[in-house]
Amino acid sequence: MKPLLYPRFITRRILTVVGLSLTTWLLLPQLFASERTVWLEQMQPISPERYVCRKTPSAITIDGKLDEANWNAAEWTKEFVDIEAAAKPKPRFRTRAKMLWDDQFLYIAAELEEPHVWATLTNHDSVIFHDPDFEVFIDPTGRTQPYYEFEMNALNTTWDLRLDKPYMYNGKANDAWEIVGARSAVHIRGTLNQPSDIDKGWTIEIAFPWAAFTEPARSVNSPREGDQWRISFSRVEWQTVVINGAYQKIPKTPENNWVWSPQGVVDMHRPEMWGIVQFTGRPPGEHISVAPIPGKAARDLALEIYYAQRDFQKVHQRWATNLSEINWTPPKARPGIELPNLRATADGYTCAVGFNESGRQHVWQIRQDRLLLLDPR
Repeated sequence: MKPLLYPRFITRRILTVVGLSLTTWLLLPQLFASERTVWLEQMQPISPERYVCRKTPSAITIDGKLDEANWNAAEWTKEFVDIEAAAKPKPRFRTRAKMLWDDQFLYIAAELEEPHVWATLTNHDSVIFHDPDFEVFIDPTGRTQPYYEFEMNALNTTWDLRLDKPYMYNGKANDAWEIVGARSAVHIRGTLNQPSDIDKGWTIEIAFPWAAFTEPARSVNSPREGDQWRISFSRVEWQTVVINGAYQKIPKTPENNWVWSPQGVVDMHRPEMWGIVQFTGRPPGEHISVAPIPGKAARDLALEIYYAQRDFQKVHQRWATNLSEINWTPPKARPGIELPNLRATADGYTCAVGFNESGRQHVWQIRQDRLLLLDPR
């Protein structure tokens, strides 16, 4: 079932006709908890991971093998963790990724430790996460919409889609959208679909042409020095048993979601939580610091109001027109951060939070569909 209407943490765990599954029971507190509380307690405390993506002096050969000198010079990301971060155990198997770029492509490599490599789906644009998979999420502007998703399994079967906005605000996934010119490859470190032996895992390489992301990107072609994109990676892993010589998923056992930059909730479609990738053409030996999110405290406050508005709308079937309606009280004074300015619009509302940084005044603005803008015009 393709997740066209709801976040994955709902669509992957559909209630059965005869009753609720164990997984659904476990998710009930998350499904019905105050969204503002979830944001404040599970998401806001997380700092997105950061990565310096360096320019490669020569094109990468996409064969799934990470044996080129340019890859050897690139740093690994931190090892993946559970999507809910510290709330869940450490992943059973290691996953990590690398990135490079040149004037034509964004290159992504990943290493997935796996003692039993298996895959079944062979049709492009299948719902790949029904197999163990590797997923890429890209938001070139940091506005949370539109954004892009790419999934692949160990058979190198792929699924690419463009989303106009996150699912939780009725975002629509465009399966017909294609990353024209993309390349991907898989190298199996063992044997595929063979339960009788123990594998080391699988490695992947992907090349995304910049042209695929031109429309919303800050630069027409490849990135400029210091440009930042919001990118994240996810690995879906299923627990299996061997029956009649074949892998089968253990019934009523949910998949594991292991990610580079944790979300705090079981939903990858929260682009504001994705990692920060900063592009540079500087030499590998030169230290580059990833610039922090401007006015992050003001941005977090705008997101808090957004989630409080969602709680209010569920109860009252309308958006609040002032902060007192959502029971928001000003926190202790924070130097340089203004109080939120909530304004009703024909479509819903906007919430603006001004802040002063390095002697300049800026503003983060969010609206009811989670479009998040820095210094909107």
